[in-house]
Amino acid sequence: MKIKRIFALLFVSALIVLGCASDYEILQSYDSVILTADSSNKLAGQTITFTVKDNNGTDHTQDARFFADGQEIDGNTLTSSELKSFVITAEFGGLTSEPLTVTFGDGSELNFRKRVLIEDYTGTWCGYCTRVAHAIELVKAQTDDVVPVAIHRPSSNENSADYDPYNYEAASVLEATLNAVGYPKGYINRRRRWNNPEPNNVAQVIALTQGENPKLGLALTPTVADGNITLDVKVNFSKDFTGLKLVVYVLENGLIYEQHNYTEYYDSVDVIEDWEHEHVLRACLTDIMGDAISSDQTAIYTTYTRSFSVPVPPNVANAANVEFVAFIVDENGRAVNVRSAHPGDVQDFEML
Repeated sequence: MKIKRIFALLFVSALIVLGCASDYEILQSYDSVILTADSSNKLAGQTITFTVKDNNGTDHTQDARFFADGQEIDGNTLTSSELKSFVITAEFGGLTSEPLTVTFGDGSELNFRKRVLIEDYTGTWCGYCTRVAHAIELVKAQTDDVVPVAIHRPSSNENSADYDPYNYEAASVLEATLNAVGYPKGYINRRRRWNNPEPNNVAQVIALTQGENPKLGLALTPTVADGNITLDVKVNFSKDFTGLKLVVYVLENGLIYEQHNYTEYYDSVDVIEDWEHEHVLRACLTDIMGDAISSDQTAIYTTYTRSFSVPVPPNVANAANVEFVAFIVDENGRAVNVRSAHPGDVQDFEML
């Protein structure tokens, strides 16, 4: 009988332990509440909606309390006819969220960091092209707000006097629209010719980094793994736009090849052996003239997203050296703003 009672006690104890374990799995604890908004910026008169979740991802929006500038609001939405910012917090289960700021505006309060695109039409065979390369170095010594792209031209024929192993033939379509013959030639924001001699006209580029800031900004998130590229390009707008196009380049850095040099720069050496070619255009993930963006996706306070998933271009020598450049051109083909990124970057919009 004693043995039976012992087994019975063990059985009951096991049930209690299992029951406790089961309860422990079901009743998850949390130590923070997380407040988010469907948008940080909206036009005055529109509505911003808030969500509250705990650190396990469970939604508690319906049971949470929301506060704007310390005053409780009705429900989880906020509207203001005034041009104004509010500090929002939420409370649930005795916990208070981190504050977030939302703004009702007209777009005038939101600007983006201005960056300038330099497209350098060049060639390894082009002895005067080092002049523009030197000028780009001078510009970069003064500002981080330029994004250079080296477009090598014009022949892939190894028997040609102007053969270039990095020639990007698809650029001929773009180049034909410039009405500028010969090399070198530098273009700023795609349509403005950089005055020759470029090293004496660094101020022309620097001036375009100053003044009124653009009303759109870009953020890139690229990864390169197992021979494949994944890239998200996001564009945020603080006014309504129409007629915009997106251009996305794949560049490669660290390409070693000789460079002819007929200039006084780089010690006047010709040929420069083992020249390191940087920012070399290797592929365009859009049409080189740009892919059109629908005007319903370029309205104030909206975010346009374009995702790419492609193999690393076969002409890329070293996938570890790739760089990505994305920019928006307007209806006249001028670059409005530009951003560059390297694999592993996770960029935010550069709001001012």
